[in-house]
Amino acid sequence: MTGNANQGTNLDPWYGSYAARTAGLAASEVRALFAVASRPEVVSLAGGMPFVSALPTELLTEAVERTVRERAGVALQYGSGQGMPQLREQILDVMALEGIRAGVDDVVVTTGSQHALELLAKLFLDPGDVVIAEGPSYVTAITVFKSFEGEVVHAPMDDGGVNPQALRETIARVRAEGRTIKFLYTVPSFHNPMGVTLSWERRMEVLEICRTEGILVVEDNPYGLLYFDQPAPHAMRSVEEDGVIYLGTFSKTLAPGMRVGWAVAPHAIREKLVLANEAAVLSPGTFGQTVVSEYLSTADWKGQIDTFRGVYRERRDAMLSALQEHLPSLSWTTPNGGFYVWLTLPPELDSKAMLPRAVKELVAYTPGTAFYADGGGRNAMRLSFCYPTPDFIREGIRRLANVINGELSLVSEFSKTAPLQIRPAQDSDRVLPPNIG
Repeated sequence: MTGNANQGTNLDPWYGSYAARTAGLAASEVRALFAVASRPEVVSLAGGMPFVSALPTELLTEAVERTVRERAGVALQYGSGQGMPQLREQILDVMALEGIRAGVDDVVVTTGSQHALELLAKLFLDPGDVVIAEGPSYVTAITVFKSFEGEVVHAPMDDGGVNPQALRETIARVRAEGRTIKFLYTVPSFHNPMGVTLSWERRMEVLEICRTEGILVVEDNPYGLLYFDQPAPHAMRSVEEDGVIYLGTFSKTLAPGMRVGWAVAPHAIREKLVLANEAAVLSPGTFGQTVVSEYLSTADWKGQIDTFRGVYRERRDAMLSALQEHLPSLSWTTPNGGFYVWLTLPPELDSKAMLPRAVKELVAYTPGTAFYADGGGRNAMRLSFCYPTPDFIREGIRRLANVINGELSLVSEFSKTAPLQIRPAQDSDRVLPPNIG
């Protein structure tokens, strides 16, 4: 069988048969790192994997056993395209911690919050439509929007989150170019990848801008309950129901393998989300929903979230102290929650080009370019502190300092200028864990 071989390639004879939108499909730089970063000798500061070992296995074991023993007839059957009513009721309790008041019919359960992003892209994006997103922004959201032939335009951020004046200017520029803006995508609490949090004042200003401009807001909030010293401001959805779609997930506060997330949307959008959900997966997995519901019914889930906060706070502190020790001349964000630190390099360095050298030195990170649709972020990187132990984090930063200092020395040699004075890591600082993951 030859098919459209004359339009294909040596590697893919069906290349000419794909839909045009597949041109937007590209391998995530984060996912591409997993194979390398999972090697036991590599300290991975790259992936945002939750430390699921902090979840006592007996909590889920008991929930699974009860599900199979008492609710198998429901858990193993098809379900509603909107999700199980009992779980949706419990999701209301989770969202209430961030000031959201909603009804059970407002919630649509999805296969993780990324699935909700895909459904929204399918519902809203025609080829060439614009999504305004923070710059930098969540890498997989960028991938999803591009896969539906949308264009991502970034509104600049600073240490306080998206800059409202920059957002106004971005909206004006896009509209002056004659392009259609479909929504603003934002991660306001403990941002991925920057780790910063949008203040309450800025949240209100961003909402007012979007109301005035007639732009829908997609509020993605996977980390909001994982604060360290003080809670993040209440969700934007808590004060704006008609103009905000809120996305939540149990991936960070329970376990990502459950693949249970949700969306809360205005009525008409919610109805279309249910239809799109049914068209995509018929119904979100009832077994996973039932197990999560059992867990929420019987476990001290708020206490477990507090345990996660302590685990991630300790890791955050280890990363910040190691950066201060080994790379004091550089700048980075100081997150009050979540999983990430954003490190800014000297302008002459390229984090993506530097990555092979880092892997050779047995440390991995995510280049800043992964979080921009326009090639930005060249001299920045995301460092994840969620998964490695504090000792491994300190060793990873020590190795990273060696890489950065080595790159600076090369730049200095070729440019014949004095190298920047960044304290080199010392051999006496070296920690050699037997198995680094």
